[in-house]
Amino acid sequence: MANEPCFLAVDLGTSGCKTAIISLSGKVLGWEFQEVPLKVLPNGGAEQDPHDWWNAFLFTAKRLIAKNLVDVETIQAVCCSTQGEGTVAVDRDGNPLMNCVLWMDMRGAQNLKQITGGFPEVAGYEAMKLARWINLTGGAPSLTGKDPSAHMLFIRDVFPEVYAMTYKFLNVLDYMNLCLSGRFVATPDSILTSWVTDNRDSANVKYSPALLKNCGIDPDKFPEIVPCDAILGELKSEVAESLGLKPGVKVVAGAIDTTSAAIGSGAVGDYEGHLYIGTSSWIAAHVPFKKTDIGSSLASVPCAIPGKFLMIVMQTTAGGNLTFLRDKILYHKDELMREEHLPDVYRVMDRIAERVPAGSNGVIYTPWIYGERSPIEDSNVRASIINLSLENSREDLIRAFLEGVAMNTRWMLGPTEKFLGRKFEALNIVGGGAKSGIWCQIFADVMNLPIRQVKDPIEVNARGAAFIAAEALGLLKFSDLQKHVEFETVYTPNPANRAIYDKIYAEFVTYYKQTKDIYKRLNG
Repeated sequence: MANEPCFLAVDLGTSGCKTAIISLSGKVLGWEFQEVPLKVLPNGGAEQDPHDWWNAFLFTAKRLIAKNLVDVETIQAVCCSTQGEGTVAVDRDGNPLMNCVLWMDMRGAQNLKQITGGFPEVAGYEAMKLARWINLTGGAPSLTGKDPSAHMLFIRDVFPEVYAMTYKFLNVLDYMNLCLSGRFVATPDSILTSWVTDNRDSANVKYSPALLKNCGIDPDKFPEIVPCDAILGELKSEVAESLGLKPGVKVVAGAIDTTSAAIGSGAVGDYEGHLYIGTSSWIAAHVPFKKTDIGSSLASVPCAIPGKFLMIVMQTTAGGNLTFLRDKILYHKDELMREEHLPDVYRVMDRIAERVPAGSNGVIYTPWIYGERSPIEDSNVRASIINLSLENSREDLIRAFLEGVAMNTRWMLGPTEKFLGRKFEALNIVGGGAKSGIWCQIFADVMNLPIRQVKDPIEVNARGAAFIAAEALGLLKFSDLQKHVEFETVYTPNPANRAIYDKIYAEFVTYYKQTKDIYKRLNG
C-alpha cells in the first residue's frame, strides 16, 4: 500500500468533524475527530457556527497529516461528506452572515406556508403546487420547516438585513467546498431540499424556472449545480500549505451524508439497502427510477451514481436518543453528577442491554424526541416511556431506548419495501450505532431481517467521500465498490424473540395513533 493513492476524506456531521485518510481500496488508515457545538434555541431553533466546522476540519486534518501515516505525495484529493439540509447565508467574499440554520430547525414552518398553501389543499399543500413539486423534484418541502426552502424564507422574513447582504445560500457541503476551492457550487443532493430543481434526469439536474419563481427567494442567490464527482479545481494553496499537503491536490464536490453513506456502505447495486444509525437514521437503496410516496415521506432522488436515484426514508432522531439519555439523564451536569471522568458510556449501555430480555420487561420507548418525519411526518410528537412500573430498573430503560429506535425503523420498513416492490434480503448497517453488536441484533430481531455489520461502520461517510473522489479521478468505478467493503458480523433474527417484538410493535404503532392529538394540543 506504500504507493497506493489515498484521499483526505471529511465527514462533517451534526456532532462534529471527522477527517480520515483512506486508501483507494477503502482502508481507513487513520482519522481524527473534533466536536462542534450545537446551539438549540427556543421555538424549534437549531444552529451551528460555520467557522466551527472549518476550524474543526483544519484541526483534525493537521493532526492527522502530522502522524505521517502515508507519504503526502500519495494524497490525491480532498472530498467531503456532510450533514444535509443546513442553510448558510454568505456574502460575495464567502463570509457567513449568521449561523447555519440546521436540518433540525423548525422555525421556518410558518414562513413556508407562503409558498405551500392554497386551495384546493392536499396534505397541507396547494394541490397544483404539490403535483408540480412531485413531478419535477420527486418530493416537496417538509411542512415541519426543516428544509432549506423554509430556512431561506425564515432568514428573508426575520433577518432582512442578512437576506439583503446574501450573495448565495449554501448547504453545509457547499460551504465546505467554498472554503476548500473558492467556488460557489451545489451538488444535486445538496440542492435537493431547496425544492427548486428539475430532477427527472438524475444525470442532468438543473434549476426549474417555475419552481424558482414560486420559492420566494431571488434566483441569483442559488449557486451553480455540479455533479457529486465533479473536480472543482485544486485545493487553495494557502490551505494546502497550512495542512502540509503538496500543491495540486484536487477538490472533489462530494456529497451529503445520505448519498455518501450509500456509496461507503457497499450497497451500490439496484435495490441493495443500507441502514444508517447516527444522530438521525435512514434506510436507503439505489434504484433505477424516480418515484414518490408522499404519504410515507418516501422518494427516490438524485445521487452520486450517474443515471441512478437513491430511495431514502429518514428517522429524525436515532442515536440522538442515546446521547440525550447519556447527557441529560445519566450524566447531566448538576448537583447529582459527581463523576468527572465518564466511562465509555455507550459500551457500558451495550453490556447492560445485553443482560435485559427482549421486550425490556414491558417498558416501551418511543424515539420521537425531536418530532418525526417517517413513516409519519409530525413535528409535534415527542418521546415517551410507556408501561413503566416499580418492578422496572434503569437497565430496562436502556434496552427500551435501543428497541424503540428499532421499532420505528421497522415501521419505516413496510412502506419502504412496498415502494421498492420487493423485500430486502438483508441490510448493510453503518454509522456510529452500527458499532453496537447488541443493537445490530435488536434490529435483526425487530425487523426479522439479516443485518450485515460493515467493518469500520463509523467511517462509512468518509469512505463514501473517498470512493467518490477516486471515481472522479478515474481510479475506480462505482460498480467496483462491493469488493472493497467488508463485513464484521452478520446478525440473523432470533426466532425466540419474534412473538414479543411483534406484540410490542403493534402497541408501538397503536400508541402513536391514539396519542397524536394530545401531542398536537401540547406542542402545536
